[in-house]
Amino acid sequence: MEGAHSSEVDAQAAVEIAEIAGAMLVELRARGGSAEQLKAAGDSSSHELIMTELQRRFPADAVLSEEGADDLVRLGCSRVWIVDPLDGTREFSEPPRVDWAVHVALVVDGELTAGAVALPARGLTLGTATPSPRRATHDGPPRLVVSRTRPTAHAAFLAERMHAELVPMGSAGAKAMAVVLGEADVYAHSGGQYEWDSAAPVAVAAAAGLHVSRLDGSPLRYNQANPWLPDLLICRPDLAAEVIALCREVESTAGK
Repeated sequence: MEGAHSSEVDAQAAVEIAEIAGAMLVELRARGGSAEQLKAAGDSSSHELIMTELQRRFPADAVLSEEGADDLVRLGCSRVWIVDPLDGTREFSEPPRVDWAVHVALVVDGELTAGAVALPARGLTLGTATPSPRRATHDGPPRLVVSRTRPTAHAAFLAERMHAELVPMGSAGAKAMAVVLGEADVYAHSGGQYEWDSAAPVAVAAAAGLHVSRLDGSPLRYNQANPWLPDLLICRPDLAAEVIALCREVESTAGK
């Protein structure tokens, strides 16, 4: 029971920290400023707040943050928090856009065990503490979330072959949570990301019963020496086999 209690504490802490950071960012954004001022202040302020909270609550744990120096001591640590203090900095700097997020996740011995994604501009926080229920299957064509500025070749291929509707959106967290919330069906990203871009979204999506993997169906690995992840798939379980097969077809075609 001690382990279960610890897991519950971790999951609740992820939610609380993401919410605290999100509330601070909403307040900071409301004060106004140029896009560059908002970007800089949002990234640094949220990073400092999250680091302070994690140090206070879990002083022995390691942290990998987008805005912090990567201390490779984390590779020898059992517990590592992986955070993106402000995912979707560009969208944050463009009020009233809501497609930005705060990510807080925990990896224990290489496995994601807790996570939370705050969507502060929407007043929502989704976490592993209270997983979102699976949504009813969408009756229309699959809805595929894509980057509003850099849609990938994989996305275009999937949209054509699946007769999918493209849903442009900002941050990785916002895209992943759109699938969790039932507002989209597939998030297939081939442009490469860092661990902090997907750790919390993957934890939340998996807890909600969604399929999570690399585009070829292989498992996602976290707290690696190189935190770069080439691709990511979060989707409804009933669509996973089709999406993976199509992504493999793209790779096979590109290799010829």
